Amino acid sequence: MWLIEAVFIGRLSAAALGGVGFALQIILLTMTLILTFVMGSIILINRHLGSKDNWGANHILGQSFMAAFLLSIPIGLIWYFGAPQLFRLIQERELLTAISSQSISGIESGMQYLRIVAMAAPVLITNFVCVGLIRGAGDTHISMTINVTMNVTNVILTPILIYGWFGFPELGVRGAAIAMVIAHSLGFVMTLRHLRSRKGKLFLAFSEITTPRWESFKQLVRMGLPTTVEQMVWSIGQLVVTGLVATMGIAELAVHQVFLRIQGVLSMFYLGFGLAAMTQVGQSIGANAHHEAERSGRLTHRIVLVFGLSILILMVLFYRQLLHLFIRKEDSILAHFGLQTTFLVFALVQAPKAMNTVITGSLRGAGDIQWLMWVNIVTVIIFELGFNYAGTSLFHFGLIGVWAVQCLDEVVKSGINYFRFHGGKWKLIRI
Repeated sequence: MWLIEAVFIGRLSAAALGGVGFALQIILLTMTLILTFVMGSIILINRHLGSKDNWGANHILGQSFMAAFLLSIPIGLIWYFGAPQLFRLIQERELLTAISSQSISGIESGMQYLRIVAMAAPVLITNFVCVGLIRGAGDTHISMTINVTMNVTNVILTPILIYGWFGFPELGVRGAAIAMVIAHSLGFVMTLRHLRSRKGKLFLAFSEITTPRWESFKQLVRMGLPTTVEQMVWSIGQLVVTGLVATMGIAELAVHQVFLRIQGVLSMFYLGFGLAAMTQVGQSIGANAHHEAERSGRLTHRIVLVFGLSILILMVLFYRQLLHLFIRKEDSILAHFGLQTTFLVFALVQAPKAMNTVITGSLRGAGDIQWLMWVNIVTVIIFELGFNYAGTSLFHFGLIGVWAVQCLDEVVKSGINYFRFHGGKWKLIRI
């Protein structure tokens, strides 16, 4: 959906595409706070389900729901009132004309988008947590149905509200944000209905939502905090990289956002395999079947390697068609960059990134979260911050240098984590 939304917003202006892309990175950065409860809950829920303790799994679900809702309130306030300060990271003030004939900069586009989304933060964040727990528990057909419904609704409403089709007003970037809010509100209703139906592995009891238990909160934080730190550090690194790209110019920022949107869609496939590995490994360990946990992990690693290489080949063969989804053929931006070489480097990132996502899923399911946190912290400092700063500010390698660093980063992380899993130390971890 982010990719399709970028296609529609890219038709407004390069500034709008860059600004909204920056707003989405702010949303993703702050959403990582919630991963404390998502990943911590999934690890605990799978251990309970593996040992046939359904009450324990439902208790963790209820406590996570309550924690996510409470945290969403201050997060929404930060998104709304802190938008001007957050967008000071973008120095671009070039005014371009949107299709509504109103002059609007990338900063103003991003602020409009972020503030509308902020007003629905409790719905978006709570639904994010609950769908994640449904998926993590293995009810992936249910999470798929909810997300497909949300995204179909979003893709129908987005062009209608952006361009003013069928008599609706032309809302531009605001229309994209409103479409997102409506779609995720529908998804939230579907999620609650499922969790109260007793048809899946998890059941949401109202008594758990209204009765906080401090010991359960501490357990969730202890299990999820390393993952939150890991993802927060990575997101900050990506935000800094985007800021460095923004100093190159709005055209470079727009191309970078296109690459991030494509990678965001591909990452959903990688994440699907990673969650499968995490669920299988976690529930197998909960049932004391360590051999089965290792077998399922290795099998998923082989599957995703073939998948990642296939994606690489397809991206190389059809790179022009992919780029023209976002950038008009007559746009001068295509003549300003060696896009073919840059896109090839971007494509090379995908195979090691796919492998690393699945290997980390296996390790996370086993509870090896401290290891993953430190690997991510070290690699972000060295590659995302150190190498990218040197490449952009000192050596002026441009956008191709940024994605070359991303490729090296993913190769190193996937190699380190691969040897960690095959070393077998995760079998000794107790939670």
